[in-house]
Amino acid sequence: MPFTRRSALGVATLAWPAAARAQARAWPNRPVRIVIPYAPGGPVEIPGRFLAEHLSARLGQPVIVETRPGAGGALGTKQVIAATDQHTLLMVTGAVAIQPAVQPDIGYDPVNELMPISLVSESSIGFMVRPNAAFRDLPALIAAAKAAPGRITYGSSGNGTTTHMAAALFGARAGMNWQHVPYRGGGQLISGFLAGDVDVMSGDLATLLPHVRENRGVLLGVTAPDRVPVVPAVPSINEVVPGTGMTIWFALFAPRNFPPEAAERLGAELAPLASGSALGTRMAADGGRLLLSGPAELSERLRRELPLWRQVVAEAGIRPE
Repeated sequence: MPFTRRSALGVATLAWPAAARAQARAWPNRPVRIVIPYAPGGPVEIPGRFLAEHLSARLGQPVIVETRPGAGGALGTKQVIAATDQHTLLMVTGAVAIQPAVQPDIGYDPVNELMPISLVSESSIGFMVRPNAAFRDLPALIAAAKAAPGRITYGSSGNGTTTHMAAALFGARAGMNWQHVPYRGGGQLISGFLAGDVDVMSGDLATLLPHVRENRGVLLGVTAPDRVPVVPAVPSINEVVPGTGMTIWFALFAPRNFPPEAAERLGAELAPLASGSALGTRMAADGGRLLLSGPAELSERLRRELPLWRQVVAEAGIRPE
């Protein structure tokens, strides 16, 4: 067959995927950083370090986890957005969709300045009280908060975090007036709760379960829309106050200038973990679910939740920081 312009275009078209694959293989050419924009010891660190170990073996370069806490995750997120080395990633919770509602002048747009790599996992938040609490179920908590407005306190891992917003949403729709006490991360929150500084702890289930199993805490409810298999006797808050169910999700992003071929390779290297991995087994034991579902689902979830959290901030009367 003669080599025509049309056949030349066909060869060029076939050559593009090969070139893209070559570029993907060339990346990374230096260590990769996964920035976690929260205090050390939080729930995002477990999957973050597991993914880093997995990717280090697959990519042929060290993958290093760095915690960069501050401003409810905004500080580390902005540092990743500003990175130009094409080797910096962001491991973040669903708070990335909350912060713009809580901090209108946050200084970045997560939709236009972050490249979605993949949803990593999702879990539930739980509301926990100490074993000697005066209320031992959600209806009793609601009654106590209504009987003494502003007297019942709940602790979260910080303003604008998922643990804060889950409790704020529940309180607003239950007609409760309870007092938020923000802590600087999950570690400080647990310490404050165990010391008796707050009545209720709103925390991710993986953090709460060890204390429940050691009889240091009692779960009143979980925020997942349905009951969680690992604690089947604990009700979903949705059963008591419909329309309050939500999950906490973790996701991997890159700066918008990240090489698309590198993003595609990351997705391909991570996808096999979704089936039968040690991380999936660990997350299930802690009431979570491994997803690794790719960029499209993450992009859609981010876009869907941004207006939702603006509504919740207004409904709960949360004042912007």
